[in-house]
Amino acid sequence: MGTCLIISGGDYSPLKDDIGYDYVIACDLGYEHALKMGIKPDIMVSDFDSLDRSKFPADEIALLEFPVRKDDSDTMLAIKHALKEGYGHIVISCALGGRLDHTIANIQSMAYVAERGGVCEIISDKEYLRTFTGGELSLEKREGFSLSLFSITDRCTGVSISGSAYDCENVTLTNSFPLGISNYWKEERVTIRMSEGIMLIAESLIK
Repeated sequence: MGTCLIISGGDYSPLKDDIGYDYVIACDLGYEHALKMGIKPDIMVSDFDSLDRSKFPADEIALLEFPVRKDDSDTMLAIKHALKEGYGHIVISCALGGRLDHTIANIQSMAYVAERGGVCEIISDKEYLRTFTGGELSLEKREGFSLSLFSITDRCTGVSISGSAYDCENVTLTNSFPLGISNYWKEERVTIRMSEGIMLIAESLIK
C-alpha cells in the first residue's frame, strides 16, 4: 500500500533518509518544518492559526483550508485526506512534544487509522510509535531504546512476547493499566503476537 508522509506542527524533528513516501501532506506549522527538511508538500491542510498565511505559496502547493472552529485537528484532517486518497500506510513526523493535548490527540488518531485497516507510525529522533492489530510482528533490536506496549482499545488479548527481558504468554493488556511499559530487547529480535485489539508499540530513547 502507498505511504503518505504527514508533517505535523509539533516539535521539529528531522526526517531520516531511509523513510520512504509517495505523497506528502503538511499541517499548518508543519509547512515550515517541511521546508527545514527540504521537502515540498503535495498539499497543505491548514486553518492558519499557527502559520502566517503570507508565508504559504498558494500558487505552488494545493491547499485544503478549514476554519479554526472545527471538530478535527489539522493532523486528523490530513489523516482523513490520506485515507480518502487510498494511502494505507501513514507516517507522521513532528507530531510529538509541544502541547500534551495534541500529542494525545495524535496518538488517538493512530487508532483511527488502524480501525480502518491502515498502519500508522509516528516518528521522531527520540521516539518511534506504531500501531499493531494482530498476528505476529518481529522487531529488530534498537540499542539504547526501551520497548513498551499499550492497549489503545479497551483491551488487547492473546498477547505474547518473546526475545525480550520480560517475556509473556497469552496475557491481556488493558487501557487502564500500563503493564507493558519499559521492556527491552534481550535477543537480537523481539517477537510480538496478539489475537485481538489495537496495540500501540513505543520505542523510546533512554540514553
